[in-house]
Amino acid sequence: MKFAFVIYKYFPFGGVQRDCLRIAQRVAERGHEVEILCISWEGDRPEGLAVQQFDVLGITNHRRYRNFARKVRRYCDQQQVDGIIGFNKLAGLDLYFAADGCYRLKAATRTPLYRLTPRYQYFVEDEASVFGPQSSTHILALGRREMLHYQQSYGTPPKRFTLLPPGISADRKAPANSAEIRRNCRLELNIRDDQLLLLMVGSGFKTKGLDRALLAIKSLPSQQRQQVRFVVIGKDNFSPFRQMAGRLGISEQLTFFPGREDIPRFLQAADYLMHPAYYENSGMILLEALVAGLPVLATSACGYAHFIEEADAGVVLPAPFEQEKMNAVLADMLVGKNYSTWRENGIRFGQTHDLFSLHDVAAETIERVVSQKQEQLA
Repeated sequence: MKFAFVIYKYFPFGGVQRDCLRIAQRVAERGHEVEILCISWEGDRPEGLAVQQFDVLGITNHRRYRNFARKVRRYCDQQQVDGIIGFNKLAGLDLYFAADGCYRLKAATRTPLYRLTPRYQYFVEDEASVFGPQSSTHILALGRREMLHYQQSYGTPPKRFTLLPPGISADRKAPANSAEIRRNCRLELNIRDDQLLLLMVGSGFKTKGLDRALLAIKSLPSQQRQQVRFVVIGKDNFSPFRQMAGRLGISEQLTFFPGREDIPRFLQAADYLMHPAYYENSGMILLEALVAGLPVLATSACGYAHFIEEADAGVVLPAPFEQEKMNAVLADMLVGKNYSTWRENGIRFGQTHDLFSLHDVAAETIERVVSQKQEQLA
């Protein structure tokens, strides 16, 4: 069969971008023809997969997205594509990979005036085209929480959802030579043995709660704060947070890196993962840290936070978020009395639970759903 994978923008190290590419590769490995359709593509082109970029005009992003959607539909008709798989919400999808939360639910917290804007109308219309009861789009869901949100907002029948397992890469597991990897990476970063390395990984620093992390580090008792180094890795604008760190007087302890391929090294080099997100549909980095043996401090706003609690591999801050609570929890974590237990629990959890098969299960589901639709049309 012939499949089109549709995503607005592809760039290396983005979570949904990574999932799009890996699922496309799995589908291609099953003997199908796969093409990725996008507005922009950053980085190397994948071997064995075609990539088609579309030039689209529009003063605003939502107008550009609408024009892109029209071009995609025309292209897929012309190419006689059997199945269209979306990684953004668009009308006419056969399957949608639900990496984003419910827009209508989030917009309900905004002002009534916002809900009169063309931007709101566009995104709600496209969301309804995927989740509305009149749609036949099958949804690949990452978590039960978001499934319920969409069902509450649009009345989507449960049979149109497939709940996927997580899909982290096996190279995130703590290797036999983890001590050596840790030592070498910390040496490169000029981090002493008596210092504590805090790590944050992910694009979109505002949503990930980088401001909360900086405030928590600032709140630490002076002696404890001087022991801390904080490394942040991701694709975003560093400048506002560098300025914030400067105002807080912790600039010398903060290091930024753009997205990198060697995240497993940092997972071994670090002492704790910081992920106090405002919102995170899943939070793959939480599981990557877990199986690496890196204790986690996260918020319950992360879809995968429940795995940290089930494994007893760190601390999950409850909602509603309180900065003072996070400050106190971080100070207590850094004392280290639970570090070894959390590390061992995380590694063991990764050895006994399926946290790795998302992309294979998604590929199987795509093949099954599109085959069934083709049979119904025959």
